[in-house]
Amino acid sequence: MGKSESWITPFKKQCFVSLGVSLNMAAHGLVMGFAAILLPQLRQPDSIIPIDDTSGSWIAAILGFALVAGNFIVPTIMAKYGRRTANLASLVPMIVGWFCIILATNITILLVARFLQGLAMGMSASLGPVLIGEYTSPKNRGAFLTVISLTIATGVLFVHSLGSFLSWQVTALVIAFVVFADLLIVIYSPESPSWLADQGKYDECRKVFRWLRGDGEDDELEKMIDASRFIREAKALANLPDTFVKKIRSNIAYMNTTMRKKEFYKPIFIMIHIYTLGQWAGANILAAYTMDIFANVIGTGANISLMVITLDIQRIISNTMAVYVIKKVKRRTMLFITVAINLFAFLATAAYTYCKGHNLLPFDHPAIGIALIHIHMFSIATGTVPLPFIIAGEVFPLEYRSLAGGLSVLFLSSNLFITVKTVPYLFKNFGIHGAYVLYAVVVGYCLVIAWLFLPETKDRTLQEIENEFRGRPLSPEELKSTQSLTSMKQFNTDRRCSSPVI
Repeated sequence: MGKSESWITPFKKQCFVSLGVSLNMAAHGLVMGFAAILLPQLRQPDSIIPIDDTSGSWIAAILGFALVAGNFIVPTIMAKYGRRTANLASLVPMIVGWFCIILATNITILLVARFLQGLAMGMSASLGPVLIGEYTSPKNRGAFLTVISLTIATGVLFVHSLGSFLSWQVTALVIAFVVFADLLIVIYSPESPSWLADQGKYDECRKVFRWLRGDGEDDELEKMIDASRFIREAKALANLPDTFVKKIRSNIAYMNTTMRKKEFYKPIFIMIHIYTLGQWAGANILAAYTMDIFANVIGTGANISLMVITLDIQRIISNTMAVYVIKKVKRRTMLFITVAINLFAFLATAAYTYCKGHNLLPFDHPAIGIALIHIHMFSIATGTVPLPFIIAGEVFPLEYRSLAGGLSVLFLSSNLFITVKTVPYLFKNFGIHGAYVLYAVVVGYCLVIAWLFLPETKDRTLQEIENEFRGRPLSPEELKSTQSLTSMKQFNTDRRCSSPVI
């Protein structure tokens, strides 16, 4: 028994629970990459579901609409029923979606299936980084959050490789079994200790926290419990209104107070731009329209299927490198370097394709285009895919983590829909060079915002990051005053309160 306990270390336990989250996040790669093998097969003359460019773009982009719905659903489940329950709930529509694809005989069923998958992706997009951030220790958190992008990249390679040899129905069946295996892992994972503390289940919180982290991080545990206890005491002191009208007024007052707090709106503002940067940097475009991009950049003479698989392998290698680099390099430094490479790839590819299309190149070879696409993928795999998830797992305060995460991920879903849906239109009307210049402008703007407002979060506890956004730690008295859900009512009815209502 002693040997078993010594072998199953806290780090390995963190690996197990993070695997359940990461495999769920891998669905982003599986679903987006599936479009790249589904659409070409549906365009074949003998396809059982014939499509055109319009219906094909909807099949690829409807995920964005569904992501919004998932964003609205998951904060309530996360806050009321727990992170683990939300993780389980997100896997159900994903499994149903894959089986709908297996049985699909028309475009309508395909769209319903993709909508269900997008719903699951929307739930996991805000849940995944938060849950890994709460499961893992600060020294390993960056690496575990980077694994999210590694599993997404593996998902893309997995689905592209399967689709090169199997039909889209058989590919969907294999993926459905992978998702079911993830469901089993999540079932045997514990609840987040942060959520248990937020619910006042302090004994269970301590038990789970020490099971995950061992006995060496009790300082973070006690600080988390103390902060949660102060907030719960403040809410308990408030006389919650019992009529519908009073509840509405109370909630309005609470939201008005909450939206003015720096620790609430600053992380949301930052993540809006970080998520926008991540989507316009081209990850989903390269995953969903891989063959189209190769055809536009290097022509149709090369073995594009082989090029796609090679690109996916490079993405996994780059993601693996990022797992180790992120443990040593600061978040801001890594963001600026990788996004600078991303901007170079956009502008260089735009210049190359423009000159190639107008016969302005003194020398040309397919290797030039292939190298530019691989440089673009390297910047995505090492920076613009993993870093948004890493930062999202670190910047949101405990009390507002569900709400703030859901609000900011709205911009992930809307930008995913815009970028994927408009690819055929932009490529057809402005060429790949025009589209890439537009992408570079949006990414450059978001990078400037990150430069100005994003703090460094590496190797810091979540409570320390929250305190920096606030400006300083709150005293118990301030917490009781500012966290009251019924500050408006107290101001009107409880004149004995000596603290000012903020």
